[in-house]
Amino acid sequence: MALSCSKVLSFYLSPVVGGGDVPKKLTFSSFLGLSKGVGGSRSSRVCAASNAPAPLAGVIFEPFQELKKDYLAVPIAHNVSLARQNYADDSESAINEQINVEYNVSYVYHALFAYFDRDNIALKGLAKFFKESSEEEREHAEQLIKYQNIRGGRVVLHPITSPPSEFEHSEKGDALYAMELALSLGEVDE
Repeated sequence: MALSCSKVLSFYLSPVVGGGDVPKKLTFSSFLGLSKGVGGSRSSRVCAASNAPAPLAGVIFEPFQELKKDYLAVPIAHNVSLARQNYADDSESAINEQINVEYNVSYVYHALFAYFDRDNIALKGLAKFFKESSEEEREHAEQLIKYQNIRGGRVVLHPITSPPSEFEHSEKGDALYAMELALSLGEVDE
């Protein structure tokens, strides 16, 4: 048995003949009758009427005509995201700004990690803390980038300013100065 598909599906509505009682008060789409035709072939008939038993014939179902309206609502421009809906430009720019702040803070933490991991400083606990802090800030930036992409925004990265490579402080010492810097970066980051 070969099946073929066409763009236009058609069906005809007529009263059910034999094999079942038709309800006395019919409403549209209120009755569906299945019957076996001559030779055991199956057929189905739909009876739809409003108080009158007049059959409907020649109803054509064209789903592609209905879809044309929705197809025209899709943006055709090349750089327009299909996912962007109800996403204000101010929100997009604020998230881009936060992404850049997260990357800058991560870069400073990474510089602190490199400083405390040196052989002449050798404060391994602080080096580990700043390395983990750097990775955490980078993860925050990546989460914001994923959110920006999901909402249909565009990520705009700014150049990262290079942090100092020396964190010596004559009055406070290296560790205290670095922790105060980390606290101030935490306030900027929020």
